Amino acid sequence: MSNDVSWITPAEISHFKTTPSYDETHAYLQRLAAAAPDTIKLTRFGVSPEGRDLMLVVAASGGDFTPDAAHASGKQILMIQAGIHSGEIEGKDAGLMLLRDLSVGKKWPHLLDHTILVFLPIFNVDGHENTSPYNRINQNGPDSMGFRATAQNLNLNRDYLKVDAPEMRDWLAMYRTWLPDMFADIHTTNGSDYQYDLTWYTEDWGSLDPAVVAWQNTALKTRIFPNVEKHGHLLAQYLELKDHRDITKGIVNFGSGPRFSTGYVALQNRAALLVETHMLKSYEVRVRVTYDLIVAILEEFNAHPGELRKAVITADKNTLARASKPAPTFPIVYKTTDAPTKTSLKGVEFSQTHSDISNDVWTQYDPSKPRTMEIPFWRDLVAAKSVELPAAYIVPASWPQIAEKLAEHGLNVERISKPVTLDVERYRLDDPTWATAPFEGRLMVTSFAAHRERATVTYPVGSLIVRLDQRAANVAVHLLEPEAPDSLVHWGFFNAIFEQKESGDARVLEKLARDMLAKNPALKTEFDQKIATDKTFAANAEARLEFFYRRSPWFAQQKVGVYPVARLDARALAATSGAN
Repeated sequence: MSNDVSWITPAEISHFKTTPSYDETHAYLQRLAAAAPDTIKLTRFGVSPEGRDLMLVVAASGGDFTPDAAHASGKQILMIQAGIHSGEIEGKDAGLMLLRDLSVGKKWPHLLDHTILVFLPIFNVDGHENTSPYNRINQNGPDSMGFRATAQNLNLNRDYLKVDAPEMRDWLAMYRTWLPDMFADIHTTNGSDYQYDLTWYTEDWGSLDPAVVAWQNTALKTRIFPNVEKHGHLLAQYLELKDHRDITKGIVNFGSGPRFSTGYVALQNRAALLVETHMLKSYEVRVRVTYDLIVAILEEFNAHPGELRKAVITADKNTLARASKPAPTFPIVYKTTDAPTKTSLKGVEFSQTHSDISNDVWTQYDPSKPRTMEIPFWRDLVAAKSVELPAAYIVPASWPQIAEKLAEHGLNVERISKPVTLDVERYRLDDPTWATAPFEGRLMVTSFAAHRERATVTYPVGSLIVRLDQRAANVAVHLLEPEAPDSLVHWGFFNAIFEQKESGDARVLEKLARDMLAKNPALKTEFDQKIATDKTFAANAEARLEFFYRRSPWFAQQKVGVYPVARLDARALAATSGAN
């Protein structure tokens, strides 16, 4: 490193007792970019609700500071994100140290020979400035840190698919222009005590293409992680405890999903790494292990230039080729397997005593007594729900808010220019239930019964065709398949379809019921059986009349529960060609 003490970072100056404010971070990066204009470029990719720039730093040896120049260079692109939960901020301070050492410090003169580094020092900038010593009760330093949520009290790391936060809209626009080969999101974990400085999670399941999974298994797990451990660190897979009171009962694969950063990046066919430093280690240890990890990734990219790029290109080609296959299946929901494997865990001694306060078990750890234990690991995920993919989806023009979501994700769509009548497959969603409290600003639909049906529907001008022969098709599927765990249906964007807008007067329904019973003996059998088996129904006069109304054409006309986004097979898609 340069002997110029003016480049010591604020965290280093405080001996890692504190972390710099937004303004101090911005000022340091401005100075660094001015001192090393051939290597460091400070820019922004948006503005927060409270008016702060969403900072973006590009480090490149050849002045390839724009997405177009970066892609034209042929170098691999690594994106490191810090401060999405701004109390978990060691990624920022590790990044400041590394950017200095890559430029004015001249510690790593060749580390950018085959890589362009894109660095987000603080994603949640407004939360970062909501600083307090009391924001992270589980965490060992720094003395004061930012808040988990944004100024709108949204957790950005639950927002990747629904995109409610302005910061996330800006992030998505930035991400799809850079489209990095690898993305790493830096966090600090909560949970138990153990010996590891850092735990990690890779998106080896779900939608991630086998070519990228193979790269992660080889590069990350057999080369990068061992190289980090050579610096005196211990690393392990993410430790999601099956029982928070007893680590010996095992760990489980938490399954991620597209609401999270790495789950979303995996849908985009890109390598994704979740980094969780251990909250009970000192802040200095957490910063240094993060620094050493990013250096190890850059060293891997230097030693094996183009290897990951080849894998992501293969993944993109595979996604496009899938669309030409007859009725390809696509898993949308995963679960852990019933049978665990065994894994060795470097933990610490702990005791369990009864608590009079909680009337539960009180677990206390003793970090002075390391203990290695063999524990069960419910590691593997299997598909719990798969769907046959259509050739395309069609979104009626009457749902412009859905068109807006598709645009935010950069999906290619075609807008029809004249009405078209199509034979489509659509979902009818019955028996919906909602959460009893809001989550991330939305009242989610927690369950429903989905049934497919054929229908002939006329779509007006402005309706959108979303083909699945596009690179980001997996994103479209998770948005529009209602049973996908983070679908727009589950997030409540379609709550209105479950509302009944017309009803019948009792005097009218009394006559309707008698007319229907006279014409349909089987209906009388069904009605009598329900009275006999459901006492609540039998005692409710309105429910008894509603039984008939819901089986009448008056109710069917309202299309309650009919999901407006339909699935097009190849034949229906071809029929739209004259309407585009």
